[in-house]
Amino acid sequence: MGSITDDEVIRKRLLIDGDGAGDDRRINVLMKSFTKWCHSNFSPEEGFSQYQRMLTTLAQCEFSMGKTLLVYDMNLKEMENYEAIYADIERSITSAHEKIAECKKEIQRAKRIRKNRQEYDALARVIKQHPDRHETLKQLEALDKELQQLSHIKENVEDKLELRKKQFHVLLTTIQELQQTLENDEKMESDDTQESSMENGD
Repeated sequence: MGSITDDEVIRKRLLIDGDGAGDDRRINVLMKSFTKWCHSNFSPEEGFSQYQRMLTTLAQCEFSMGKTLLVYDMNLKEMENYEAIYADIERSITSAHEKIAECKKEIQRAKRIRKNRQEYDALARVIKQHPDRHETLKQLEALDKELQQLSHIKENVEDKLELRKKQFHVLLTTIQELQQTLENDEKMESDDTQESSMENGD
């Protein structure tokens, strides 16, 4: 009855323990069964049956151990995979920060270019409001010619004015001489009249 109870416990434990937990207890039960099998007087049939059960338990322990090793290896690979993924994420984050910094620089450059372009456009509008260099030179040449003409006209006017002054001076001198002559003539006539009167009185 005791061996049957142990078998039932082992069977139930194996059915319940599907993930390999409780292997130590399973091995302890196997050792007890092996010790009991060695020191008990079983019939050949019972001994063989107990032997088969122990082999089954041993195979299950080996299977559980192999499964545990596989899980362990899988966990190691998963850890390596996670570390690689973590490294990739770190590199991606670093690259993203670098791209963000570069984008900020590009934005600043774009702002400067836009500002310069606006200033250039404003300056171009101011320049368009003024004549170009060739047109300005033509206007300067025209003004220079006009200035020369005005200067020549001024000289002619000054010469004519000087001539008119001289002519007016000559005219005044002539008038004064004529007036003096007339006065002299009148005086002479007056003297002649007085002399004639005096002679007639005598």
